[in-house]
Amino acid sequence: YAIVLDRESKAILYGKNEKTKTKMASTTKIMTSLVVIENTNLNDIVEISSKAAGTGGSRLKIKKGDKISVRDLLYGLMLRSGNDAAVALAEYVGGSIEGFAAIMNKKANELGLENTKFVTPHGLDSEEHYTTPYELAIVTDYALRNEIFANIVNTKVCNITRNGYSRTISNTNEL
Repeated sequence: YAIVLDRESKAILYGKNEKTKTKMASTTKIMTSLVVIENTNLNDIVEISSKAAGTGGSRLKIKKGDKISVRDLLYGLMLRSGNDAAVALAEYVGGSIEGFAAIMNKKANELGLENTKFVTPHGLDSEEHYTTPYELAIVTDYALRNEIFANIVNTKVCNITRNGYSRTISNTNEL
């Protein structure tokens, strides 16, 4: 699967199976970030649940009871691809993973995405969680037009604060 999309005209310059439904894995976190940025105060403090702390895969390594800002969770989500941060943010903004997925799907509909469905905030495999390369390009273009999102994903190294203690994290995306 591949696509090269002109961001101004939305013309497809190159495509390979660009309109075929497929799993989106961690690129899900683009929409997770958008929904969080558009629906909450980034300075709010989140207390981490046992469900968030116990989420597997790539992690920010937060623990049950930790207190961390929405902003720092977003950095952990996008720089470290933190599945635990994704669940913490979903629970905070949507009340539950299911509630957050409903908000994600509402945003997808607003963006005109007809072949995209979200069921998780992190993209761990589910047959009912999919998009197309074309629609992912549309989401990504929309996200990069958001100054907060663009600043986060352009960050190489930053300090986050958990329970009042500072920690340095680095971006795992080599691009």
